[in-house]
Amino acid sequence: MSETQKAAARPRVQPPGRSGVDRYFRISERGSTFGREIRGGFATFFTMAYILVLNPIILGSAKDKFGHTLDTGQLATATALVACVMTVAMGVGGNLPLAIAAGLGLNAVVAFQLAPLMSWDDAMGLVVLEGILICVLVLTGLREAIMNAIPQQLKQAIGVGIGLFIAFIGFVDAGFVSRIPDAAHTTVPVQLGMTGRLTGWPVLVFCLGVLVTVALVARRVKGAILISIVAMTVVAMVVNAVADIKSWGLTTPTVPDKVVAAPDFGLVGHVDLFGGFAAAGVLTAVLLVFTLVLSDFFDAMGTIVGISAEAGLLDERGQVPGIGRVLFIDGAAAVAGGLGSASSNTAYIESAAGVGEGARTGFANLITGGLFGLALFLTPLLTIVPLQAAAPALIAVGFLMMTHVKHIDWDKYEIAIPAFLTIAAMPFTYSITDGIGAGFLAYVVIKTVLGKAREVNWLLWGVSALFLVYFAIDPVEQILGVK
Repeated sequence: MSETQKAAARPRVQPPGRSGVDRYFRISERGSTFGREIRGGFATFFTMAYILVLNPIILGSAKDKFGHTLDTGQLATATALVACVMTVAMGVGGNLPLAIAAGLGLNAVVAFQLAPLMSWDDAMGLVVLEGILICVLVLTGLREAIMNAIPQQLKQAIGVGIGLFIAFIGFVDAGFVSRIPDAAHTTVPVQLGMTGRLTGWPVLVFCLGVLVTVALVARRVKGAILISIVAMTVVAMVVNAVADIKSWGLTTPTVPDKVVAAPDFGLVGHVDLFGGFAAAGVLTAVLLVFTLVLSDFFDAMGTIVGISAEAGLLDERGQVPGIGRVLFIDGAAAVAGGLGSASSNTAYIESAAGVGEGARTGFANLITGGLFGLALFLTPLLTIVPLQAAAPALIAVGFLMMTHVKHIDWDKYEIAIPAFLTIAAMPFTYSITDGIGAGFLAYVVIKTVLGKAREVNWLLWGVSALFLVYFAIDPVEQILGVK
């Protein structure tokens, strides 16, 4: 036996003083500390706590085929409950600082595409089926194989695109950028502020928050992002108390009338697995499930790869550690979201805020999940953080993720062009899935025209074909007589 083999065979002696929790989550091994993990857990929660307000608004504003609406209080409870359980599950089972909650975009599909064709129970049943199908793909190894088939530089591009995407989300959520109404009859889609210039105290709070955040990040202050969120929330509360402000948007930074509110679990378990097939027709239901799977599949894939890359957790082959468990838990989150009537749950890109605070393990998820658990009872208190105070964190994290652009070979067009399309399409289409699809299709086409088709993994060919259907879904539906 060689000396190398002997060394490998010897049991590893853990450094003295390491606790069982440290060893389980590999906190010290990944260069983190309990303090960083705790700060990261708080930062992630506060940057995504808006979902406790936004998910009930999106689902609660829609009516099903029979004119029924969902109770917003029950939706808030369901949203917090599933986020709590699945975030902790991802931390314990996947050991990644990757929080889970109701997926934006996915909830809009449920509210505005599924519900009008069937009952709410039927719609949530299709969400459960979507999650089960994703879990099957994981168990067969197909989902992991697809992730491993993606070229490393294209994975880097996904992370960069997500960085720009979440920065754009931050600018839009804070009101720094807004959509120009169609009534303006202009070809310019967005503008500065609400009127072409910055107006109002909330936007000023955001601008000040960005300056404070980037200054703290530049000085490499520990807890920079969390410090900024807390500080700007306090500033926002003071401003709200002394100034005449029409609206802060979804969340008004004021002391709530009550701190504790009893959770209402009335929506949990209200699902009908196959009712949607009878209500909307088999072909329509299948296409709806396909849409959910495709969106969830690649949104989660992009988020998992992007967050892992930002945390420095990808191995030498550019793969995520324990990816099989991570992907299965993400699929199970979709099942849990449907069972809880909270819509499909998935990995959250806002987890990058926690990574920016130094979180590197699933221990941070225990903090984030615990706060979602508290939110079941303390929603009035924990949702006072306005978007204008939380959004600067997304700008800072967008910058941090953008730095991965240096790993892309921009002189090699066969990878540079797909990478560019991936990066550009995410913020421009407001969709991670669309960006990944654009990049995959471009990669396959360019490799083919260069006579290098054999270099493309067969799984990428299959996935690209699915994306072709995804982008052409409207004519496909017309050909099939769905519309």
